[in-house]
Amino acid sequence: MSSDTVPPAPAVSADTGALPSLDDALAFVREHAGDARLSTGEPLIEHAQGTASIMSRLNVDPPAVLAAALFNLAPHLDDPEATLEARFGAEVVKLVFDVRKLLRLGTVSLRAAQQAVPEAGREGRDAQAARRAQVESLRKMLLAFAQDIRVVLIRLASRLQSLRFYAAAKITPAPEIARETLEIYAPLANRLGIWQLKWELEDLAFRFQEPDTYKRIAKLLDEKRVERESYVAEAISRLQSELAAAHIPAEVSGRPKHIYSIWKKMRGKEIDFSELYDVRAFRVIVPDIKDCYTVLGIVHNLWQPVPKEFDDYISRPKPNGYRSLHTVVIGDDGRAFEVQIRTQEMHQFAEYGVAAHWRYKEAGAKGYGGQFSASSSYDEKIAWLRQLLAWKDDVSDGRQPWEQLRQATLDDDHIYVLTPQARVIALPQGATPLDFAYHLHSELGHRCRGARVDGAMVPLNTQLRNGQTVEIVSVKEGGPSRDWLNPQLGYLHSPRARQKVRAWFNAIEAQENIANGRAMVEKTLQREGRTSVSLDQLAAKLGFKSPDDLFSVVGKEEFSLRNVEHALHDAPAAEPEEETPEQLTKRASGSNVTHGGSSGVLVVGVDALLTQLARCCRPAPPDAISGFVTRGKGMSIHRSDCPTFRRMANRAPERVLHTTWSADVMGGRGQSVYPVDISIEATDRQGLLRDISEVFAREKMNVIGVKTQSRRNAAYMQFTVEVSNSAQIQRACVLLGEVGGVQRASRKG
Repeated sequence: MSSDTVPPAPAVSADTGALPSLDDALAFVREHAGDARLSTGEPLIEHAQGTASIMSRLNVDPPAVLAAALFNLAPHLDDPEATLEARFGAEVVKLVFDVRKLLRLGTVSLRAAQQAVPEAGREGRDAQAARRAQVESLRKMLLAFAQDIRVVLIRLASRLQSLRFYAAAKITPAPEIARETLEIYAPLANRLGIWQLKWELEDLAFRFQEPDTYKRIAKLLDEKRVERESYVAEAISRLQSELAAAHIPAEVSGRPKHIYSIWKKMRGKEIDFSELYDVRAFRVIVPDIKDCYTVLGIVHNLWQPVPKEFDDYISRPKPNGYRSLHTVVIGDDGRAFEVQIRTQEMHQFAEYGVAAHWRYKEAGAKGYGGQFSASSSYDEKIAWLRQLLAWKDDVSDGRQPWEQLRQATLDDDHIYVLTPQARVIALPQGATPLDFAYHLHSELGHRCRGARVDGAMVPLNTQLRNGQTVEIVSVKEGGPSRDWLNPQLGYLHSPRARQKVRAWFNAIEAQENIANGRAMVEKTLQREGRTSVSLDQLAAKLGFKSPDDLFSVVGKEEFSLRNVEHALHDAPAAEPEEETPEQLTKRASGSNVTHGGSSGVLVVGVDALLTQLARCCRPAPPDAISGFVTRGKGMSIHRSDCPTFRRMANRAPERVLHTTWSADVMGGRGQSVYPVDISIEATDRQGLLRDISEVFAREKMNVIGVKTQSRRNAAYMQFTVEVSNSAQIQRACVLLGEVGGVQRASRKG
């Protein structure tokens, strides 16, 4: 390096931690931004100057002021993080990029609140309640999103500067800007105790939202201004003389009234502008508390007090910590005006709130160098937030605002995320995309198979963070996995979501128990020869409200089938209501063979014969069938290729009779259904039985029997289903073969 080349000195000293000045930061913005303008139309450099000036009035530390000047510059730098850190240090950079994250939330905030009403699908009070809840969630989200509360202060200052620009340039912003300010940012400034920002945000936003009302109140104030200022000046002079005579040093001044607060008071109390006591008002600031009460006595001696309008906020501070004496007196002209009396310390708190009293610790092993960083104890931030002011809606249920605020901060262990439609969702800390899906809807949670967080696919057990946008990827049909209930895998954090998953599996298990129990009961009925017994009557006799209740306890092996057998023996035999495919009787005539029974089986050359469908092969139309005359049980109908039938036919060919299906059955006009057995071999897995059952349900095939067995991770199942023809069986076997894990599905026999 040549001797005349001097390397630039580092902007942030490693030894002293010194930061560049605000002038340096503004020069840096001017150098890199040039004539760039924000989306509002305001030059970037003007916005930087205005926002930094507002932050300086709040008495925050230098890094916060610098970040307020620099955060809008980031998009204009090639490598903003490295460039800003080299010049201004890591702390300023972190503040800059945290503020930029909050800017994204600002673009969706009111859209989220407004969509709460149509999504709720409600009207009137319910709709307004849904909207208020959404706005409240967003306010909490803005606080929770910032690990460092200075980030929120910068965002408030930036919004105020934008409103000042609109007012100065006489530009009317989009309606959502004013609405967002009044519903989100001004109440947030109020909760943070930064009343000077709150009042100005409210007045400017109200000016754009209700321009006619604003102008009307401003005109009323302006018309009376000369008279009011003259009277206030005279009253101030008179009071100063009395205070001087009492040797009380005091600062007496007129107090400006905010137009928005005037409008709220007129509307809330339903009074006219002329009835407001505090349009004419002045303030007295004294050294200490005892002087406050001395001044109060002097004021009441000079003018007649209005008893009901006296408030002692010194002995009984407001929940937010505000202290002052308020009194209303009747002036010499017979009209009332307000006087506020407070100490300098009280006044500083009333003007700038908590922010004015922010004291930064020196950096150290346990210090936090002017910020509540993510690594410091959360209790430090809570200790600061406990001084915040709750907005007025918080007292609607009669509880003290301080207690509500304390609960809202200390007990608020939630994160706040967004739907793709920008609705704010509050979830417990540690929540995952699955928790998010179940919060929106149980069915969406059951069918959830993936998630995008801020546009990127993530595992379902990813822990969500404040401010993220979550989109669920789901399938049309399906259910949850038992892995989701495993706490070690971290899929679900919300107890409510875990309960929904358990309920789903309980419902599936209940269905399986009912199916198994039905098969066991019906098998008992067949064995006892009582298939015609009414199941409703049987269940009632055994003390159950419905057959399904009976099947459930039998399927869970909580109720012995012996009880069913005893009930059958005690009950009189009921008249058969309808013949079943398992045991059918049909009278046929050689001359009238087309008028067969419901089984659709015709026995050629036989006038009347009891027939039954063989259970070994379970024939169904249009299977080729043959009849075999049994001993004492009539005709047994088999499929012609049935191995059992062939063995019997070889031993006794004279007992074989030619049979066929009736024309109605072969033509598809029959109404009967026939039980057939379907065998399935599959790799055992969670949800296999459910997926197979869904195939039968889609094909409208009634399952009347289930047998399952598992050996070495292999499942062997047999389902007895009712069909009207064998074509249904073939189609079902093809669909079953497509189920995951199924290796073979075929008709038994």
